[in-house]
Amino acid sequence: MIRTLLVDAAGRLAQGDESLIERWRAEPQSHIWIDLQGEPLAAERALLEAFGCHPLAIDDAHRDRHPPKIEEFEDHTLILYRGISSFDADLAYQPQRIAFFLGERFLISLHPGLALSIDRLMAQDAGHLLARSPEYVALRVMYASAGYYLDSLLAFENELSDLEDALIEDGSDALMRRVIGYRSRLVKMRRVFNYHLGITQELTAYDYAHLPRGNEETLHAINDVHERFERLHSLTQMYYDICGDLIDGYLSLSSHQLNQTMRVLTVITAIFVPLTFIAGIYGMNFSHMPELAYRYGYFIVMGVMLAIGGGLLWWFRRVKWL
Repeated sequence: MIRTLLVDAAGRLAQGDESLIERWRAEPQSHIWIDLQGEPLAAERALLEAFGCHPLAIDDAHRDRHPPKIEEFEDHTLILYRGISSFDADLAYQPQRIAFFLGERFLISLHPGLALSIDRLMAQDAGHLLARSPEYVALRVMYASAGYYLDSLLAFENELSDLEDALIEDGSDALMRRVIGYRSRLVKMRRVFNYHLGITQELTAYDYAHLPRGNEETLHAINDVHERFERLHSLTQMYYDICGDLIDGYLSLSSHQLNQTMRVLTVITAIFVPLTFIAGIYGMNFSHMPELAYRYGYFIVMGVMLAIGGGLLWWFRRVKWL
């Protein structure tokens, strides 16, 4: 799918497909945003080459597992970004690779599947943003995408608080597996945010030709994105540490409970060892044992044995030894 937005010198917005490119070439003061979603690689490469994009930049944009980065070329700047196509409160998310090709008057966004932040801006104020500058659109896409991450992380904070209370009150291996799962996802998210933080740090430190810090609006947009990714990185680090503390606390509590259990079993063993020793020496070797002549003695003893076994099983479950 190819979506194209064009804003002319008077600020008028036109929406369509690649047919607007010729109009953009004919109007030197116009800006154009071309969004390519799931297009064949050959078609994407042909369009990018028509805009003078560097072959190495095109190769990087088509590489599935390329980490996020920013790189400047003669006629454009490449930003590889890890967007988002879905996210929930359990931190299960589906990342979306997005490549931005930024030129003086154009922005080309490239992604294989759904990108929530791009769809959101396309449906709302894309024309107003594009009228400012193409780089401003790219920065707002990243800002909106970071907002989806932030909303889910803040919602996860309540889930983590409830999970902490549940572990303290009634810890279980099932809850511990959930915490370990969260911690694993947080590690992956922290890695992504660390890459993005590196991009925004470069943007704030260096003056890229197609992301000029001399433009006040662009500088503010860069700072907004940088601050948001700083917050995301710090939140994931904090939640990761909390999950680690919960795991350590649960293991310490389990170790303490195991020590208590071993203490009880040691007492029981200490009581029955001498009794078993005496029974092992003397056995049943007594000439006068009245219960041997009792008609129902065998059944009573079997019933007592079953009752003791069942009672011990019930008690072990009650104290959560089983």
